[in-house]
Amino acid sequence: MTIGVHLQEFHGLPVFDFPDADAVAGLPDAASVAWRVSAPTYADPGDEAWEPRFRRFLETVDASRVRALVVGGWDEPYDTSSAAVIASLMGANNRLTGLRAVFLADMTSEDCEISWIVQSDVTPLLAAYPALREFGVRGGTGLGFPAVRHTGLRRLVVEAGGLGAEVVRGIAASDLPALEDLELWLGTDEYGGDSTPGDLAPLLSGAAFPALRRLALRNSVIQDQVAAAVAGAPVVARLERLDLSMGVLTDEGARALLEGQPLTHLTHLDLSHHYVSAPLCERLTAALAPHGVTVDLGDAQEPEDDGDGDVWRYVAVAE
Repeated sequence: MTIGVHLQEFHGLPVFDFPDADAVAGLPDAASVAWRVSAPTYADPGDEAWEPRFRRFLETVDASRVRALVVGGWDEPYDTSSAAVIASLMGANNRLTGLRAVFLADMTSEDCEISWIVQSDVTPLLAAYPALREFGVRGGTGLGFPAVRHTGLRRLVVEAGGLGAEVVRGIAASDLPALEDLELWLGTDEYGGDSTPGDLAPLLSGAAFPALRRLALRNSVIQDQVAAAVAGAPVVARLERLDLSMGVLTDEGARALLEGQPLTHLTHLDLSHHYVSAPLCERLTAALAPHGVTVDLGDAQEPEDDGDGDVWRYVAVAE
């Protein structure tokens, strides 16, 4: 998933932007697309705000047949949290009875930088939609995710330039028995990403999420520590796909993966956007590819030297 463009597909459906009031003729079937409801983040006088636009959406389409909903921008998301948006979604749960997937804050940097998006506690939305199968959220500022139980959720994605330790602990402590796919962008401490591998303990131990088959711990400034923790984590034995991409993975983390438990049962290992040397990349491929594991190493990143002897390495997405 990229944050440089708006979602083109979600929950297996093409994304369709709900149009302005003067362009609603010839809309697609309500169940055939993922509906994107978005308002200008830098509004001009007369622009339709998100909440009246959402009300108009509910009045225009057959809400009972909507399967997937993408929330784009709302009014000044760099100052105004998602709380009112979530309240509107919760208030429509008796109409959006077929809703199975929600993505919250599908914004590019032109709309609002990822680490400027002000979120809120998103778990009431899960409670309001017990049949939800997929939930994604972008932005870690102000994000709340206390431990929650949800028996239907199969995919959870949290994208952030920095994901707070309290949020990571809340997700790891949640009771999500159907969850098959978990993706967390841990980020950097410059933008609130202060979690450690210890915060992931219930997840890595295998005690949480018995149905998990894909684990993505991405975009981390401490990717070497994450890799070392994963290398000995019991949960890995039941995974099919492991994703440690977008972060500051170096030779240290690559060695931990090579020296840890076997990864030959995986179908896919994604380490793209890394700082691993060519010899270690070759060792990883040689160790796994003959067993049928697709090893995605993408492009190696080059550390930056500030001229004073300090070397800087960056995650893929921060601000």
